[in-house]
Amino acid sequence: MTETTAPVVHRGAPAGEPLLHADDLVAGYLPGVNILNGCSLVLHPGELVGIIGPNGAGKSTLLKALFGLVGIREGRLTLQGEDITNLRADALVQRGVGFVPQTNNVFPSLTIEENLQMGVYQAPGKFAERVDFVLSLFPELTKRRKQRAGALSGGERQMVAMARALMPEPSVLLLDEPSAGLSPVRQDEAFLRTRRINKAGVSVVIVEQNARRALQICDRAYVLDQGRNAYSGPGRELMNDPKVIELYLGTLATDVDAARAAETAPRPPAGGGTPGDA
Repeated sequence: MTETTAPVVHRGAPAGEPLLHADDLVAGYLPGVNILNGCSLVLHPGELVGIIGPNGAGKSTLLKALFGLVGIREGRLTLQGEDITNLRADALVQRGVGFVPQTNNVFPSLTIEENLQMGVYQAPGKFAERVDFVLSLFPELTKRRKQRAGALSGGERQMVAMARALMPEPSVLLLDEPSAGLSPVRQDEAFLRTRRINKAGVSVVIVEQNARRALQICDRAYVLDQGRNAYSGPGRELMNDPKVIELYLGTLATDVDAARAAETAPRPPAGGGTPGDA
């Protein structure tokens, strides 16, 4: 794992009371073995915050700790000022926190509509109120509501998982690598969809291995290394920070410029892109 002596740098956080605040979290899966070693995160209302870093840095562990799936041994987690440290996942859903895991994130034997119904399992009366709005964010699913989720492609399953997590009307949505395993075209769609959800009024924390693309859409981001904050700041600033590029993006600044140019190049005609999901 990359060793760094760089000081922790926090830049660009808006003023005001945070929506979600993780303060010096220490957490892990096995007794005496910590994956998070004093990790902190602040999410303000309306923000899209990214978490990037090398493999094994603790990115997904942090997300699971925020959702009560990994025990927090030290530190404090608050939601709108309320201490929610180590609350169970079902209690967090009731308080407005949604979570989309990277894998096994749909009920494959159920239809798309039944998956969405499971999203409001704790309050089934909300289904009619929420389903039209949620499907407006995922129009590709509207005409396929009766199709089994197990028959969908990876990108389509990801849409169903996101849609289900949005059904209870969360104020915070936690996304664990939504682009993983998708083709380049589907990856781009996943990032655009994430930004669309955020603009619809949901504050988002996204963990991503595709660090450069995540930094492009995020308001702010945290770089984790060995379970600690290494850097934080506005996404675009981190993408252009020479130290972050050297240690975590694995490329030179000229390559970043080339990637930007490729993104702004005209898309191929319909049917000329990469088929299917990787």
